[in-house]
Order: sequence, then structure tokens, then C-alpha cells
Amino acid sequence: MALIELEGVTREYGQGGEQVKALRGVDLSIREGEFAAVMGPSGSGKSTLLTILGGLGRPSTGRVTIDEIDIYGLSAESLADFRREYIGFVFQQFQLIPYLTAVENVELPLIVAGLKAREQRRMAEEALARVGLSGKAGRLPNQLSGGEQERVAIARAIVNRPPLVLADEPTGNLDSVTGAEIMNLFLALNREGLTLVMVTHNVENAAYARRTIQIRDGLVISGREIGGSERKDNLRAASCLV
Repeated sequence: MALIELEGVTREYGQGGEQVKALRGVDLSIREGEFAAVMGPSGSGKSTLLTILGGLGRPSTGRVTIDEIDIYGLSAESLADFRREYIGFVFQQFQLIPYLTAVENVELPLIVAGLKAREQRRMAEEALARVGLSGKAGRLPNQLSGGEQERVAIARAIVNRPPLVLADEPTGNLDSVTGAEIMNLFLALNREGLTLVMVTHNVENAAYARRTIQIRDGLVISGREIGGSERKDNLRAASCLV
């Protein structure tokens, strides 16, 4: 079953009197429970695609549906509610609040949901335990390693149990060993049923995905699905980094 459908999606930006076409009529379907890696050269439209998928940038033309909901047909308020319920975001820059502890950072998406403080804390602690940080809930970001900060960011993305997580170069600021640990965490979450769409330039990271979507000049040029035996070989090679 498709969780995400893009039909004829374009995105144009005005730049110095010229129109820059970041996306050019993208048609794309991503199934529920899929782990897809989006790859392409700089300026190909990868991040623009992720922004549109996340409900953060309206396409110039075309339609984006998630769970059969036309997300850009929603009002601004309803779209904000949709993002909170359906989508978790993980960015290259961890974007943690420096004066909040790990558990307080993870609680942030729950505050606007109107949950009681006790329930917020319980859910945040559960999310931290899920990413292997149950013993570091009270630490500030500067008391955590880069990999631990990324785990906090992932816990924040999954704390409200969204069906979809979007990740933009999630290991870009990490060394290869720590990056592989984060990718194995993503793989474990995907195996639990979470749908993941990850923008990456790293072929080793892409090895963890079930499908690689190649973008060039704003066009999806391929969306090859990796077979079981090939994926095992790729994961075996990637695991050598850990």
C-alpha cells in the first residue's frame, strides 16, 4: 500500500529575474514500511523533494498525498497538525536546544499536542530508551557525543510515533563508525514498521535502504529496488565500518 504519492510535482524559484526549476514533474510512490534513499548531485532537487514531502514547501504544481490525504489541500493550521501527527524530521544539524536536557529536547513535539507533563515525560523517556539513551536523559547536548546528540534528534522525531520519518543527510556531521551505528538504528526502526525517506550523498548509507531513488536536474531518473541478496551483501559491506 502506498503511503506517499506525488503526481506531476514541480517546484520553481525566482532568482534574479529567472525561474529556477528545482523539480520538473516528479511522479513518485513510496510504500508504507519502505526505507528509501534519495540520491543525486548537489542542486539536483533532493532537499526540495524532502521539503515538499514534509509539508514545509508548497509545490508550484502537482499533488502530494500522504495516507490518501492531499496535504497541500489542507489549511495552514490543519497542515501543521498533520505534520505533528504524521511526520518526524531528522536533520544534518542536530538542532537541539542547548539549555534543555536530552529528555526535554525530546519532549518538544509533545508540548503543542496538549499532553499532560507526566505523559510527555513518559513518552520522551520511552523514545530515548528506544534509541539506547535511557541513561542520559538528564544530560545537556554539550555533555553528549555527536552520535548521542543524533540519537536524541531521532528520539525527538519518533516520540509521537509518526508513521513517516524524513532524514536529510543524517550522518553528515559524524565519523564513519558513528554514522554506521546511526544507520543501523534507522534500519532497526524501519524493521519495526517505520517508513523512512532519507536524503544522502553517501553510498554506504544508501546500502541500508530497500530502494534508491536517483534525482538529477529535478527529475527522478530511477527508483531501483534492491533485492534481498543484494541488500544483504550491501549491509555486510557497510557493517564492516562498525
